[in-house]
Amino acid sequence: MGSARVPHLTAKLQGFGTTIFAEMSALATAKGAVNLGQGFPDYDGPAEVLNAAKAAIDGGMNQYPPGPGLPVLRQAIAEHQKRFYNLDYHPDTEVFVTVGCTEALAAAIIGLCDTGDEVVVLEPSYDSYTAAISMAGAVPKFVTLRPPHYDLDLDALRKAITPKTRLLLINTPHNPTGKVLTRAELQGIADLAIEHDLLVVSDEVYEHLVFDGVKHVCMAELPGMRERTLVLSSGGKSFNTTGWKVGWVCAPSELIAPVRTAKQFLTYVSGGPFQVGIATGLRLPDSYFDEIAADLQSKRDRICSGLEEAGFLTYKPTGTYFVTVDIRSVRPDGDGFAFCRELPDLCGVVAIPNVVFYANKDEGRHMVRFAFCKRHEVIDDATARLKALSR
Repeated sequence: MGSARVPHLTAKLQGFGTTIFAEMSALATAKGAVNLGQGFPDYDGPAEVLNAAKAAIDGGMNQYPPGPGLPVLRQAIAEHQKRFYNLDYHPDTEVFVTVGCTEALAAAIIGLCDTGDEVVVLEPSYDSYTAAISMAGAVPKFVTLRPPHYDLDLDALRKAITPKTRLLLINTPHNPTGKVLTRAELQGIADLAIEHDLLVVSDEVYEHLVFDGVKHVCMAELPGMRERTLVLSSGGKSFNTTGWKVGWVCAPSELIAPVRTAKQFLTYVSGGPFQVGIATGLRLPDSYFDEIAADLQSKRDRICSGLEEAGFLTYKPTGTYFVTVDIRSVRPDGDGFAFCRELPDLCGVVAIPNVVFYANKDEGRHMVRFAFCKRHEVIDDATARLKALSR
């Protein structure tokens, strides 16, 4: 986010330029660098998922799917929520398909928030959150998670709630920190939501990417929360198909309705064959979900060891694709943005400066995020380059 005013751009979006992910991925391509910036795997998802989408294309499923999503996918999402969280959602009225979780977030916020409403957000936060809040004319109120453990300060959360608060927007497992909110932390959020009669939008896209025996708890599992929570997720992270952009919302029908109203005028629908593929993925056996978590845990351990050997103070995550480091031991001025812009030339690696995830820039200035959803040899190559830089 910059300070120069962009001609013709609405006031709501002043300060929101090209996303840092697009900028850094373009830099990686231009410099031929190892891209540990944007969170996408460099390996394909399971053959069953890919083949189901191919068969749907060959079977002629190439026109608009239904607005709420294909019935086969909505049914599979409902089965998934029952299987993993013992939550019952009616596939016809309480499950709604979107173009990735990013659109689900935008449609939920635009559909539920009026001008001047406040949205409480955990910081650091995925950059689309504040953009969607601004597009809705609402106002973000931040509660900061801090290292080393990024635990939630419930007193700070309580203080952030005002009579103008409309939504609590949470993300667990949390991007960019890798924090998985505990049941106790989620219960604290639930207690405040019930006390103040607030809605909760819960971004759970990394729900299956958790490590060290940690269990992801769905916000809607908690007593009294199913009726006031919109649970958002997608297939991109769980099935290594980030380019397919198939997401969804699970919520009571009266909360789905505002999302549908906003979403139908954003993109209308997403790709039908990809919805068939994700439906197949959601029905894969438990062993698949165990294996993807174990594989990512091994990659997390590999990159954390390499980053520590390169001299970085490293905060080991318990979920997601990402690990955060404090760069001050390698770069004393702690300028993470400059560090990430210079890194491709210095050693041929691309990362993301965490400062872009903070409203309070001092909080994240010295932090940098690396993605480890990459092949082992790519991780080893990147960490070897970083070790050479620190010598």
